[in-house]
Amino acid sequence: MDEITGLILAGGEGRRVGGADKGLLDYRGKPLVAHVIERFAPQVDRLLISANRNLAAYRAYGYPVVCDASAERNGPLAGIAAGLSVCETPWLAVVPCDCPTLPADLVERLRAGAGAAPLAIAATREGTQPTFLLCRRELLPAVEARLAAGERKLRAWCREQGAVEVGFPDAAAFRNLNTFDDLAFRRE
Repeated sequence: MDEITGLILAGGEGRRVGGADKGLLDYRGKPLVAHVIERFAPQVDRLLISANRNLAAYRAYGYPVVCDASAERNGPLAGIAAGLSVCETPWLAVVPCDCPTLPADLVERLRAGAGAAPLAIAATREGTQPTFLLCRRELLPAVEARLAAGERKLRAWCREQGAVEVGFPDAAAFRNLNTFDDLAFRRE
């Protein structure tokens, strides 16, 4: 654990929730990001939050907040680049801010599954889950090169880096709450 920094991706535009900051939306009485912090923070030595707005709200959780290097919204890859640029441990574990049920053993399993590979991503019977990943700090130049080339696709970058897929049996643990309907359904 002392070799892994965690990064919560909360810098999205929230298009499917009318432009709202998804990490700050209420789910069962508290913001989504608070649920993610509770499940993710115990799995890592240090924690960072990647956000591009409402910075004070995210800083209030007591963790450093990093922002994308560019004002352009370049998706999860830009958040990962921001996290890697300040990461002081060999590994960076990444999760999205909208998955309050992420596995309690996510980081441990990704680290065990990575072996000598520089990158591991979660996979379920429904497919890969590239926003749930563990990567080596040395991948920062590869992320920056991808962004400089105008590429934003995380899944393609993961393949390009030779990502190892680590199987998880519970696909529901990776369910993102992407819309207001998802949030309402989960409250029942």
